Order: sequence, then C-alpha cells, then structure tokens
Amino acid sequence: MTGGPGKAGLLVEGAAGIATLAGGVRRGSSQGEVATLESGTGSLALACWDGRILAVGQSDDVHCQISAAGYPVEGFAQLDAAGGFITPGLIDAHTHLVFAGTREAEWQMRAGGAGYLEVLAAGGGILATVAATRAASDEQLLTGARRRLAAMLANGTTTIEAKSGYALDTAGELRLLELTRQLGSEGPVQVVPTFLGAHAVPAEYRSRHDGTAAYVSSVIEEQLPAVARQRIAQFCDVFCERGVFDEHQSRRILLAARELGLAIRLHADELEPSGGAELAAEIGCCSADHLAAPSDAGIEAMARAAGAGTPVVATLLPATSWFLGKHHFAPARRLIDAGIPVALATDLNPGTSPTLSLPLVMSIACLELGLTPAETLAAVTINAAHSLGLGGRIGSIEPGKQADLVLWDVPTLEQIPYWLGGAPVRTVIKRGLKVFERAR
Repeated sequence: MTGGPGKAGLLVEGAAGIATLAGGVRRGSSQGEVATLESGTGSLALACWDGRILAVGQSDDVHCQISAAGYPVEGFAQLDAAGGFITPGLIDAHTHLVFAGTREAEWQMRAGGAGYLEVLAAGGGILATVAATRAASDEQLLTGARRRLAAMLANGTTTIEAKSGYALDTAGELRLLELTRQLGSEGPVQVVPTFLGAHAVPAEYRSRHDGTAAYVSSVIEEQLPAVARQRIAQFCDVFCERGVFDEHQSRRILLAARELGLAIRLHADELEPSGGAELAAEIGCCSADHLAAPSDAGIEAMARAAGAGTPVVATLLPATSWFLGKHHFAPARRLIDAGIPVALATDLNPGTSPTLSLPLVMSIACLELGLTPAETLAAVTINAAHSLGLGGRIGSIEPGKQADLVLWDVPTLEQIPYWLGGAPVRTVIKRGLKVFERAR
C-alpha cells in the first residue's frame, strides 16, 4: 500500500504548476519543452494509485477520472501542494556512490598547478580512493553511502546510477556491486548498478612494463565474467582518456561486456579529445559522459546516431569541471543544436565532484553551459531516464508511469536553479509514497 497509512492512493492538489515532461526523450529544439501545466484560474491536481500515476491536470478533471475509473475517494491520502511546483523525481545518471575517504588535500595540489593526470600518477586521485575503499569494512562503506543517499533524496533525487570502480580487482568489484545492490533494496532511492572495473590501472599493475594491457586482460577475462555471473550490474562503463584507457582498449572491454549481456556506457573526452564520443556512437553506448572536450568528428558521429534513431545520450557533468577549477565546459549548446539528447548528473565522487545536489548542477549548467532552466529539468528527468534505459517507467508524469515526484517550495520552474545552493525541495514522493518532507 502507498500514499499513506492504509491508503493505496495519493491525491496532490493546489500546485501552481506541474512540469510533466510527457512525450519522450528531448533533443534539439525540444530539449527545453517540459510540458508545463499551469493553474491559471483553476487548481491543479495529481493522483497516484498503487505507486503509479493515475491522472494529472485540472482538479475537477482529475476527480472525474478517479470516479470514472471506480477508485474509492477514501483510498487517497491528501497532500496540499500549497502553491508549490511539481516535477518528476530527479534522476542522477552518473555517480560513484560507494567509497571510503575524502581527497580535500588534492585541492592544494591543483592550486599549485598539478593536473588531473599528474595527481593520478603521484598515487592520488582514483588510486587514493581505491586504497581507502579496499581497507574499509562493508559497514563503513554502507554507512557513508546511506548518508549520501539521504542527502541526495533531500535534494529531490529519486533514482541514481551507481558505479563500482574503487576496488579494481575481481573480489573487490563484486563486493562493491553487492553493497550497491543492498543499498538499492533498502530504498527509497532507486539504484542502478554499473560495473566500472576499467576506472584506472591499479597500483599493483603500474610497475609492470605491460601493466595497462595486462589489467585490460584481467578486466575482460576475469572481472567481467564474474560480474555477469553475479547478475547485479546492469551496465559496464570504461574511463576512456589519455593516460587511462585508450579508444582501442575501451572498445575491447565494452564489446566483451555486451557479449555477456551488459548494456554499455562510457566516460568520454573529459580532458581532451580521446575518440570517446566517436566510439560511443560507433558501438551504440546508452550514454557518453563528461564530453568536456569532444572532437568535431565526435559530435558529428553522435549527431548521426541521434538522427538515425539510435541516440547516445550526452550526460554532462559540469560540477566536475567547476570543482577542478576548469574554465572549459562541455559544449552543451553545440550538442543540443546538433540534435543530441543532453542529460546532466552530479558525478558524485570524493575527488573531483563531492556534490549531492542535482539542483546545484542545474544552476551550474545555466550559468556555465548556457542552458535554460527548462533544458536542465529535461536533462535531469526524462533524458537521464532514457540514458539508463528507464524512459518508459520514470522521468515524466504520465498515467501508468511510476509515481516519482518532487514538490518544490517555489512557484515556478525557473526558481529551482535560481536559488544557487539552496534547498527548495518541500516533499519527495517515490512510487506514490511520501519519503521525504522538509521541516517548515
């Protein structure tokens, strides 16, 4: 039962506006079309039953639909939106949720001029988190991840993708995926697990003359088969970048993953053109993430894929560029103008994007990427859902879809990213159940 004690339904009334995002993935000129219902002279309402959207629209129409469908009025818990704004639950399609330790010391290295790959080569970066994560107990990792999930929920996030990649050996990667599965089963945030064994070359391989090649073989021949047998990970990801895994190595890993039944996604062109966008389009990745420095050929390849009806979602991570002190952000306007669907995500991780707030990412995207508030909302709802293969279930407010909703304590969509670093979430609903309510 959902919606309240003894209630299977939830009826929300009195919203100033509802952004439904109905109509499927957004790309090109439709990126900013969020299908907003406005109260005008009437009152807006939204009804959920048994965890799914039942009806949305003017209150009188919604009440008529409830009656016509034969649902009992007494079966609905009531929620007064009190002039707030309603959107689908936010979807964070790129996170590194499960880890131990923090890396604030790297701020000083970067302030002194060290680059990302220099930090990594010095044993910092990802490798520092790998060491801390390997040494942490299951309970320590779960406690930290639960705290982060609670903060993400309070910022309106109802679904996340969560990558492994901080163990870089078979047993450790399987452990991280199992902990990710457990976190998802606890709820209320829905968690989509991704295997990222090819996140970096671990320390024990770096002294070998064939270290990267040997580790790629380990990922393909040992880690991937074990991950497939475990049956937790839904995706495989690779960090395709100079000094990490090149285009050829990334292709080998992703094609092997697909042969084993995993969907594929890619860290692409974060620091410089690496052939990542081209590769993602060539082999049909669900998402190409970062894209702070794609080549012209890469953008063209992704545009052709989108035009052919097999779009690769461009999942942009502007908080990462911002936190690294970069002044070169992903070319979001070029991607949108090329007809490529754009999503946004936090890239939550302890070294380069320690943020738990998609609204903050929306703000950065407006300020630094030139997106409109409506374009950012599409990017963290319906487009993010499609990047995870969940566009038919979540990401929009349409009858039959999962009732994942956010009631914002502001009257307009534009005010969600306007309150920079603020906390405008009033109520979060997951599968028709109220799972967060901010004290007022």
